[in-house]
Amino acid sequence: MEKKELIYEGKAKKVFATDDPELVIVSYKDDATAFNGLKKGTIAGKGVVNNRMSNMLMRLLAKKGVPTHYVEELSDRDTLVKRVKIVPLEVIVRNVSAGSFAKRYGVEEGIPFDRPTIEFSYKCDALDDPLINSYHARALKLATDEEIATIEKYAFRVNDVLKEFFAELGVRLIDFKLEFGRLADGKIVLADEISPDTCRFWDAKTNEKLDKDRFRRDLGGVEDAYKEIFARVTKELDETEKTCKTCKQENK
Repeated sequence: MEKKELIYEGKAKKVFATDDPELVIVSYKDDATAFNGLKKGTIAGKGVVNNRMSNMLMRLLAKKGVPTHYVEELSDRDTLVKRVKIVPLEVIVRNVSAGSFAKRYGVEEGIPFDRPTIEFSYKCDALDDPLINSYHARALKLATDEEIATIEKYAFRVNDVLKEFFAELGVRLIDFKLEFGRLADGKIVLADEISPDTCRFWDAKTNEKLDKDRFRRDLGGVEDAYKEIFARVTKELDETEKTCKTCKQENK
């Protein structure tokens, strides 16, 4: 599958058309932004980490019952995905107080919640992605009741799967952002990416941050943090996928 014309370029990715109108190629960049684009920079190798790690996690989630836009990894930076119309809602699931939640409500970072929380932001750069609730989303006709229920169901399922997965790697899944899209037939699927750009990962023993917060907060060691979380994920999922392939061959 070859890239055709550029359809869209965002802060972290480019999207190209293909010969198939229902498929596009996403190409990951090393560009880094924070605070709705006010802070800009580059994280060497970020595009490779985010592309490959997101694809691995998308494959894992698909096996656990979460439909995704993922089709095929084409290279270290390029992935073939189903073309979707993004639902203009950023979906944030939180397990521990951190980031804007801690700032907004005046609480310390690092407080575990009794149960995960979910919140929506209106995906609109011009308005700085304001926090909204499901009633606002319906009033603005961003999504239907059924779509919102489906999105919430999938978001919590993603949390269950990833929280358990990362715990095995010695990592706390603090919070993360998801985006969902509509296929041509209207079906809701998980889209965008799952990476250190969109998740907060803390080492379970040291609470060292292994994500984009190192860039946001000028903590240093950004590239090393991305490489570390990628190495843990790659080792675990590579071994899992090899085991699955071996099992299939033995059962033939």
